[in-house]
Amino acid sequence: MGTRIPSHQLSSGLYVSGRPEQHKPERQPTMSSRSVPYTGGDPKKSGELGKMLEVPGVDAKPSRSSSQHNSGSVRSGPNSGTVGRNSGSGPMTRKSSGSGPMALPTGLITSGPVGSGPIGKRSGQLDQTGAPAAAPSAGGKTVYGSAVTSLAEEVKVGFRVSRAVVWVFLVVVAMGLLVGVFLMVAVKKFVILVALAAVIVPVVALTVWNCVWGRRGLLGFVKRYPDAELRGAIDGQYVKVTGVVTCGSIPLESSYQRISRCVYVSTELYEYKGLGGKSANPKHRCFTWGSRYSEKYVADFYISDFQSGLRALVKAGYGAKVAPFVEPITVVDVTKDNRELSPNFLGWLGDRKLSSDDRIMRLKEGYIKEGSTVSVMGVVRRHDNVLMIVPSTEPVSTGCQWIRCLLPTYVEGLILTCEDNQNSDVIPV
Repeated sequence: MGTRIPSHQLSSGLYVSGRPEQHKPERQPTMSSRSVPYTGGDPKKSGELGKMLEVPGVDAKPSRSSSQHNSGSVRSGPNSGTVGRNSGSGPMTRKSSGSGPMALPTGLITSGPVGSGPIGKRSGQLDQTGAPAAAPSAGGKTVYGSAVTSLAEEVKVGFRVSRAVVWVFLVVVAMGLLVGVFLMVAVKKFVILVALAAVIVPVVALTVWNCVWGRRGLLGFVKRYPDAELRGAIDGQYVKVTGVVTCGSIPLESSYQRISRCVYVSTELYEYKGLGGKSANPKHRCFTWGSRYSEKYVADFYISDFQSGLRALVKAGYGAKVAPFVEPITVVDVTKDNRELSPNFLGWLGDRKLSSDDRIMRLKEGYIKEGSTVSVMGVVRRHDNVLMIVPSTEPVSTGCQWIRCLLPTYVEGLILTCEDNQNSDVIPV
């Protein structure tokens, strides 16, 4: 006798096999009345969360209070897997120490332990990529970054003459000298020597004149060069712009007087060498002043054109070639009668590891402060609506100045002049 299969009728009138489903009332989830404890950043107080993330120092054994209170806690069952493993991905590899790669619980892979990167550093600390452009060293000397150009060498101003012309002149002089000496010995005539001297003397005098007055001739050329209007300047045009300067992103500061907000600073220490005295440098001659130490810096700055009122960015930083013509002033003068050094000067020498023995010294400092009137000569560049003045790739020539008997003078880089008087008195030492 077969068993009867139970059936029931749905609300639509259709008969189906099986017993009707009994709807059970939904059970409301119970919420824990226990508040979450405040950890204060201590992983040892984080409880089950610290165990799940395998934080060192957290006891792996469950505490008595957590075993008594099961509501809201993490349980492990047959289908939950081991705590600390990723679902379906095997065990989670993690290193608590060492400098190798480490996988965080979030899945991120780091190149070292937690706290070794920039995120783990304390507030105020910067890595190499975020290092400031200027930072004082341990001795008090300001060290600038690559954005500031350090001018180690003096401005080279010279005149160029073709080597072929020089060799031809030397050969003619040598031949004339030989012929003149032969005629003087054989015929007792000095005509050739007199004619030779009449040619050599003016050439030597012209060369000496250009060596002495070449720098002043260049400054005169810059001063007489007409100012250009930036509004009508085209890209690649060589111009001279005169206006008021303002600092760029990196303002400079003079090392001795601490003059802030400058676009150019220079500090030079000179020593006088007497007969048998100490030399300041290998090229120092007796009875002259020689440069013993020098530091010159220039950075990018802005100049507002007097002609049009436009503002241009002068690209003088990042190792650009710059020829500054700024007359420094004497701020410290150590003579034979006054050899007592001030504490500030002794500190300045100590920061640069310079000896302060019995020497005649003179400290000169020059700067271009923000708000000064400056003349800049360079090439105009326009890039994405940004007006810039950059150094010329070719040396700049002044041309022949026949009235002043000056040959063409050449100078490389961005020409920078400032005629503003630096109102500073000599500091008594």
